[in-house]
Amino acid sequence: MDPDLQPIEQVAPDALDAYRSPSQRVLDKEIGFLDTYCRDFIALSPFATLSTASADGWPEVSPRGGAPGFVHVLDEHRLALPDRVGNNRIDSLRNLAENPRAALMFLVPGFDETLRVYGTASVVGPDDLGADFTEFGKKPLSVLVLRVTKAYFQCPKSVMRSGLWDPERRADRSTYPSFGTVLRAHCEDTTITTDDAVMRAALSEEL
Repeated sequence: MDPDLQPIEQVAPDALDAYRSPSQRVLDKEIGFLDTYCRDFIALSPFATLSTASADGWPEVSPRGGAPGFVHVLDEHRLALPDRVGNNRIDSLRNLAENPRAALMFLVPGFDETLRVYGTASVVGPDDLGADFTEFGKKPLSVLVLRVTKAYFQCPKSVMRSGLWDPERRADRSTYPSFGTVLRAHCEDTTITTDDAVMRAALSEEL
């Protein structure tokens, strides 16, 4: 059966009984704008995840990256995320055309805390905001503008547990098949190179 056609199982209310109520501090840390701490964190961040959902609720999470500060803070209520050349699926942008709600989670290498920002998004042209979004010598095809409704810092526990930035806990890349090998299998296309160096060189040219 197509997984998209399977009935959605709702979470039983009593399954949540094991969780205690959040502390007042956890509730109070949520703010409705980007203060100086949020803005400075975003300026340091070279990586974020963009979360969107279609009109009927199917979620999408997309990785976004660039030089630190690649997401521009326009003011305390607006962020600008340039959309760089990718695989042209534009799943996130299609979702936003149906449902403008979106969220970004920012990471900074070496920092254990993360920043979560929520709001409603619109998509504009690369020249519509009067700012230069050129990176890697190229303009973006479009710019996502997020009007912020809430923001808060996530506590460091999950990143601390994962040891995400600990060099001693990095996986040995040679123990896992190359991206080209996985792509060849999933696409059933034997013309795709399995040489990781060749694949990375080709992807670097597209930045």
